[in-house]
Amino acid sequence: MSASTDPTCLTATALSLLLAAREVSAEEVARAHLARIEALDPRLRAFTQVLHDEALAAARGLDDERRRGEIRGPLHGLPITVKESLDMAGMASTLGVASRRGHRAAGDAGVTALLRRAGAVILGRTNVSQLLLYNEARNPLFGQTANPWSLDHSPGGSSGGEAAAIAAGMSPLGIGTDIGGSIRVPAHCCGIAGLKPTLDRWTNLGSNTALLGQEAIRSQVGPLARSARDLALVMSELDPATMAALDVRVPPFPFTEPASVEVARLRVGFYCDDGLVPSSTAVARAVEKAASALRARGATVVPFTPPGIPDAVYGYFAALSADGGATAMSLLQGDAADVDVSLRSLRAMASLPSFARRAAARVAGIAGERRLQRLLEVTGPKSVAELWRVTHALREARAAIASAMRAESLDLLLCPPYATPALRHTASRDFVLAGSAAMLWNLAQFPAGVVPVTRVRAGEARRERPRDRLEKRAAEVDAKSEGLPVGVQVVGLPFSDHVVLAAMIAIEDELAGEPDRPVTPVSPPPLAG
Repeated sequence: MSASTDPTCLTATALSLLLAAREVSAEEVARAHLARIEALDPRLRAFTQVLHDEALAAARGLDDERRRGEIRGPLHGLPITVKESLDMAGMASTLGVASRRGHRAAGDAGVTALLRRAGAVILGRTNVSQLLLYNEARNPLFGQTANPWSLDHSPGGSSGGEAAAIAAGMSPLGIGTDIGGSIRVPAHCCGIAGLKPTLDRWTNLGSNTALLGQEAIRSQVGPLARSARDLALVMSELDPATMAALDVRVPPFPFTEPASVEVARLRVGFYCDDGLVPSSTAVARAVEKAASALRARGATVVPFTPPGIPDAVYGYFAALSADGGATAMSLLQGDAADVDVSLRSLRAMASLPSFARRAAARVAGIAGERRLQRLLEVTGPKSVAELWRVTHALREARAAIASAMRAESLDLLLCPPYATPALRHTASRDFVLAGSAAMLWNLAQFPAGVVPVTRVRAGEARRERPRDRLEKRAAEVDAKSEGLPVGVQVVGLPFSDHVVLAAMIAIEDELAGEPDRPVTPVSPPPLAG
């Protein structure tokens, strides 16, 4: 079967058109993807559960509906996958921890229910980082997901199973969640597109978290796919006006189509360095390349760095650690083998008394590890009054960024999604600040997407003069990054999700056919031995 006729090689948009024209059946499309899962997932381990029989039964039922002229819309018969942390009726959302194995969802998550109603065929559920708290997709229950571009590398996280499945052609479209880059970082690492919508643009009902009740920084459900047009397809079909009937937090405003946006009239700011962790050479080049692509489409593109990024990002960590890690750690009771290596340092830090944390911060400062010093100073348990002050500062940071963008008449920003390309397995440990570029937009609650732009060139797989432990870790990542995909983050003001998608589509169209642009699906290399 050629790439032009193999359903697993087609985008969600192309498959939707073929299904609508009855050139292929939902059952044929589902069978092709299930066969690819069977062939590739032993190498990638992207899935926690493959719903083989359920998917085929749903596909046959949808084909019968189509024959009767009962068409649900553009998602009718389209296969999708869903992150393990999103509820599905009768199934456990474990977050990769043994203590949640007995959990059984009473019903589907809001987005999952709406996808079924729209005619999507759910192929299975995908792997996550334990407790959704680091940028990999590995946990003691389901093992380690590999990146289709390199089995030695992580697909990112926490929605890494989704990104790996889509990049490898095992799914054309997926649903993830994002509290600190968990959609965008995997999209960047795997050479696909992803969108974190404006907070509550999509319903978050039935989306499970390890930080239950923590509201200062909230997770957001969103889509991943091979192209920005595919993201627009599902955003249009799962309209927020419909979701508002299910969830009072969702404003009942219809989704505006990206096609209505005149890209040539946009004014776009861009920056390559957020002042925390210097970007890899390839990551900075990708931002410049995306800026040039939008200029070629007529947009005005100017340098612009949002104000107060370091303070805002440290505030992010201050808010998430306000309970001293007690909520997350309560789920990790048991043997050390039940705790992933990337969480062990977090558990150790959470158990430090305040005086010990302050002493460790002073030692880090004396050693010249200023970023580690600041991180130790802001993390840890806080009083209610302290948490309120942190939350107020986060909201002030959000307002300051919005005001600065409006003062410069900016519609969008281009920036890195992560400081480096994909990490080798377990490298996320003690490397959390590398995700600062994505975390900023969670605390700001702005819509942010990632579009694939380029791949790391041979001469870019190095970092000059790393200054401290963090930059030395980044240099180690860079040294093993040749050939890996690199994405660029596109950020808009609240409720400008359609403008973000329009710019992402314009970048994809402008860069189409360029030799170093990531092209998926990619087949992973064979297992060693």
